[in-house]
Amino acid sequence: MQTYKVNRLPEYPEIKVSVPGSKSMTNRALLLAALAEGQSTLSGVLFSDDSNVFLQALKDLGFSLKINEKDKKVAIQGMGGRIPRSQANIYVGSAGTAARFITSMVAMTSGEFRLDASEQMKKRPMSELLDALQSLGTEITYLVREGTFPFQIKGMGYRQERAEVSVNIDRSSQFLSALLMSAPSHFDDLRIHLTGNRSALSYVRMTEQMMKQFGHKGVIQESERCFRVLSQKGYQAQNYTIEPDVSAACYFYAMAAITGGSCCVENMREDSLQGDMKFLTVLEKMGCRISKENGEIILHGAQPGKLKGIEIDMSDFSDQTLTLAAIAPYAAGPVTIRNVGHIRGQECDRIHAITENLARMKIRCEERKDGVTIYPGTPQPARIETFRDHRVAMAFAVTGVRTDGIVIDNPMCCRKTFEHYFEVLDSLYPGTQGLTN
Repeated sequence: MQTYKVNRLPEYPEIKVSVPGSKSMTNRALLLAALAEGQSTLSGVLFSDDSNVFLQALKDLGFSLKINEKDKKVAIQGMGGRIPRSQANIYVGSAGTAARFITSMVAMTSGEFRLDASEQMKKRPMSELLDALQSLGTEITYLVREGTFPFQIKGMGYRQERAEVSVNIDRSSQFLSALLMSAPSHFDDLRIHLTGNRSALSYVRMTEQMMKQFGHKGVIQESERCFRVLSQKGYQAQNYTIEPDVSAACYFYAMAAITGGSCCVENMREDSLQGDMKFLTVLEKMGCRISKENGEIILHGAQPGKLKGIEIDMSDFSDQTLTLAAIAPYAAGPVTIRNVGHIRGQECDRIHAITENLARMKIRCEERKDGVTIYPGTPQPARIETFRDHRVAMAFAVTGVRTDGIVIDNPMCCRKTFEHYFEVLDSLYPGTQGLTN
C-alpha cells in the first residue's frame, strides 16, 4: 500500500503555494458551456479524477471539446441546450457533481441514456433528484436498485411552458443546483419548491452567480423555500476564468493557523464565489489574523498554543469540517462542529472518519448524529485511514505538520480533486519526499 509520512514544519513558516482551479466551479462551467449557444473557452480548469469524468461524459454525449491540460484550458462547442447524441452510455465515476448535473441535463432533453457510477457513488444520495425529474416527465428505469445507479433515462423530450417540482436538499444542495442550471434550456417558467430543513445554500449561490456570468439572469428566489427559473434567452458562450480552489487552499491556511506562520495562496480572491471562504472567518475567530499585501490574502496563524476553541455551525461550508477537525486538537479549548450530518453520505461517512482517526491519535472526540466535539490534546503517532476519501487524506496531513509520526494510507485518493497535493506539501520541505510504496 502506498503511504505518505508527514514531516513536521518548523514554527512560524512562511507558506506560499498555488492550488488548482475550483472543482465546484470547473464542473459548473463545463455544464453551462455545454448548454450555451456557441463556443466557450474555459481557463484555469481543474484536471482531476472528477473533472476528467465530467469531460469524458460530455465527449460521450457528442460534444466537441478541445482540451489543453498544460495550459489548463478547455474549449467547448455548446449546442444551446441540445445534446448532440440521442443515445449514449455515461459513466460518472465517484464525482457527485457529474452524477447530479449530467443526470439533470440528459433528463430534460430528448433521447435515451444509460448512466452508471463507481461503487462509492452508488452509495451516495441520488433518489431526491431522480424523483424530482420523474415528476417533471422523465422516464427512469432502475437496473439494479431503485434510487441509485445504474439506470436508464428517457428524456422528457419537449419544452414545457410552466411546471412546478419539489425537491429535498437535506442530503445535497447539488440536487437544486442541477435543476437550476438545466431548467432554462427546457422550461419557460419552472418553480422549484424545497422540502426538508436544510437552509445552507452557499453552493447554490455560486450556481446562481455562474448562471448570470453565462448570460442567464432569470433565477428568482420567491421565498426561502421556493426558486423560480425563467428561461429568458438561455446561456451565451463565454471566455471564462475559473478561480483557484478555496477548498484546497484551506489546508494550507490551516497549516499556518497551527504553526504560527503565514500563508499566501496565489491568486486567491477576496470576492470569491466559493462558500469555503467562510473558513477564513472561522480561523480569525480562533485567533488568526488576515492581511492583504499587493492584492493577495495573507493568513497569519495564532501563536502556538494560543488557538482558541470554537463552537460553529458548518452546514454552509461543510467541506471544511475535516480541516477544522484536523487542527482542533491544537486549540486551547474544545471545538464543536454542528449541523453537518449530511457529510455522513459523502465519499465516506466523514463524521465517523473524524472520530476514527482522532481516536488513533489518542485525541478525545465526542460524536453526535450531526457533528462532533473535539478536545485539546497532543496527537500521537498514527496511521490515518482515508476510507478512499480525498478530503480525509488531505485534512489529516495538516495535523502532521505540527506533530511527529502521522502517516497517511492510500494518499493518492487525493487525485479526485488535487492530484499533486502531496507534491505541493513536499515543496514546503526542500529535498524531502514523503510518498512511499
